[in-house]
Amino acid sequence: MKKSLVALAVLAASGASFAQSSVTLYGIADIWFGNVKTDAGNAGAPTSSITQVTSGGVDTSRWGLKGSEDLGGGLKANFKLEQGFSLDTGAAAAGFNRVAQVGFSGGFGEVKLGKVSSAYNDLEAAAAAGFGSGALGPVAIAFQSDASYTSRPSNTIYYAMPTLSGFDAMVSYSFDEKAAGGMEVVSLGVSYSAGPVFAGLGYQTEQAVGSAVEAKYTQANVTYDMGVAKLLGAYGNVTNDAGVSGNDVSEWQIGVDVPVSTALTVSTGYAKSTRSFTVGADDKVTAFSVVGAYALSKRTYLYGGFATSTVDSTDVKTDRYAVGINHKF
Repeated sequence: MKKSLVALAVLAASGASFAQSSVTLYGIADIWFGNVKTDAGNAGAPTSSITQVTSGGVDTSRWGLKGSEDLGGGLKANFKLEQGFSLDTGAAAAGFNRVAQVGFSGGFGEVKLGKVSSAYNDLEAAAAAGFGSGALGPVAIAFQSDASYTSRPSNTIYYAMPTLSGFDAMVSYSFDEKAAGGMEVVSLGVSYSAGPVFAGLGYQTEQAVGSAVEAKYTQANVTYDMGVAKLLGAYGNVTNDAGVSGNDVSEWQIGVDVPVSTALTVSTGYAKSTRSFTVGADDKVTAFSVVGAYALSKRTYLYGGFATSTVDSTDVKTDRYAVGINHKF
């Protein structure tokens, strides 16, 4: 009888705890249909034209679980697990390849541990035209560092301070653990948001195990919302990109988002990236795009647009046309 009473007490306590907890299934399903035409320029290869259905036109398709438990006194325990997948094939990445984290939040801010989006990555696309589209956005196409920096490093400790008079600051450190393929990543971010103005600055260094070269990434983003239009500006500088000594990059973008109606917004932008080498000529990439997004609801919108880009060193020109759907759940 005594054991039964103890068991009931334990179940009651766990039930009370569960009542203060929440777990949410969430995700994004994003897919586009279009054509990518590439003129090989002086590379000598024939022009290619590929019509395709591809996942992730604006956002990477993903699903995840996230939750929190109220521990009392304003303290919460939080977790998040997120996996990317390809909507066109159904293939999924191994495990929770995007995010796997647990931590605490409260009046002191937030602490996260695990595989976490770095402080730099949290701000990297804050002023990206084309809604930050991976298929049509000028930053994704022209910024050569966009695919080379480590966005979600493993073995990370992350801290974000509470917002203070519009200012936010975050820092993250990722341990290389002296393992093959390990990467030490130090990342900082600071931003200010008040009324129509947003400004953010991110800085990140990366050094692989066994390498004497440290890559350094800096990016500043500014937006100004005038109501009839939102101005977008970004500037980035990279030293030893991808851990290659003397591989330096200077990048910038200007753009504007124009709300045509309550449902339709058009975003256009131009971006340029210049890569400097210790030996050899500079390499320039430019991109221009126009993208429209039409909201069907708070969670679903259609998008479509055009983007063109040129690589100066090879005179390769690529034109992209796409329409797609983005649904959040």
